[in-house]
Amino acid sequence: MQPFRVLDLFCGTGGFSKGFEDQGSFDVILGIDSLDVAVKSFRSNHHNAIALTRDIRNSPPQDVSGQLDITTDMVDVIIGGPPCQGFSSIRPHRSVEWNDPRNGLFRDFAEYVAWFRPRVFVLENVVGLVTFNGGEAVEIMQSTFESLGYTTDWRIMNAAHYGVPQKRERLILLGVERGLPLSFPRPTHYCEVDTIGIRDKGRMLLPEKANLFNLGNPPLLPAVTVADAIDDLPPLNSGEAAARYTAAPRTTYQADRRAGSRSLTLHASTAHTPRMLEIIRHSGPNISHVPERLITSGFSSSYSRIAGDEPSVTITVNFVHPASNRCIHPTQDRALTPREGARIQSFDDDFHFAGNRTQIVKQIGNAVPPLLGRVIAKHVAALLNSTPAAAQDTTVA
Repeated sequence: MQPFRVLDLFCGTGGFSKGFEDQGSFDVILGIDSLDVAVKSFRSNHHNAIALTRDIRNSPPQDVSGQLDITTDMVDVIIGGPPCQGFSSIRPHRSVEWNDPRNGLFRDFAEYVAWFRPRVFVLENVVGLVTFNGGEAVEIMQSTFESLGYTTDWRIMNAAHYGVPQKRERLILLGVERGLPLSFPRPTHYCEVDTIGIRDKGRMLLPEKANLFNLGNPPLLPAVTVADAIDDLPPLNSGEAAARYTAAPRTTYQADRRAGSRSLTLHASTAHTPRMLEIIRHSGPNISHVPERLITSGFSSSYSRIAGDEPSVTITVNFVHPASNRCIHPTQDRALTPREGARIQSFDDDFHFAGNRTQIVKQIGNAVPPLLGRVIAKHVAALLNSTPAAAQDTTVA
């Protein structure tokens, strides 16, 4: 069977589409992003795809189609995460208005859907969209796509419930051509997580307690912890680096991430100042563990240590700097290395990131975890391969 062909809009480093390729049923044929260094990373890991550094607002789909000879019958799936920074629930100041051009980029995504007419599209975004303006943003998105002839629905997925060692919540808006079933993948792992406050809890894809006892669906697995993800990597002090593995993988997750890697890259610790090292030595689950004499301000998660026996909190674009968020190693007195951050984001060790250290850290923090992409891809493949009878079942899993 010929693979389904995918366009990745706002592709970034390509974590989302890497998950689709790794699933095995998809070929990614095009990635577009405005950030050149991210496109270089995308190109390095998607060898058969065209990679374009373009501002999508100035690149209408008909132009891209004509220039690259990508016809409408060549596209089965469109995926992407239009930047909507104003909706992010982790930003300290949410004063950006709906008409901010960054928050209207989903309309460009919709233009590509309207032109190429994929059978399925997947739009992922920050969970803040759910409550922004009383839910108006999501309603506008759905009405836009449904006016194009698609059936749509959305859910909140937590990556930790799908085998990623990180409690990263994302909104997933799924659209299918009319006649296809519309559902979402069931969680495969269990752990306790704090969830965004929304009235309709049915919008949260949460583990079913019955699965813990092997009733009905396959039993749930324990969530992958931070230690499960990174404790095979060589220990480091502040400012140190390691370029080779010194221990065998302890877990299946570690072995899977190492597959194909002959050397260890990006495992280099930030060189902390003496004052920061003193702060780190006092660090605990939150900022209150640090003596007040050492700090003057910070969020509750600043200068905090990640727990090793559970999935990580959300990795951000500053995970090598303890002042910005919870990113101190569970047992070692330093911040996470870029490699550890990539592991927690579920990137394989042989995934190549272009750019300098600062650029690489931002790419890792901004990415959709490839394993989450693989889970979604597997489900999308099932929808695309559904029989006419199955297409009548639109039960949301």
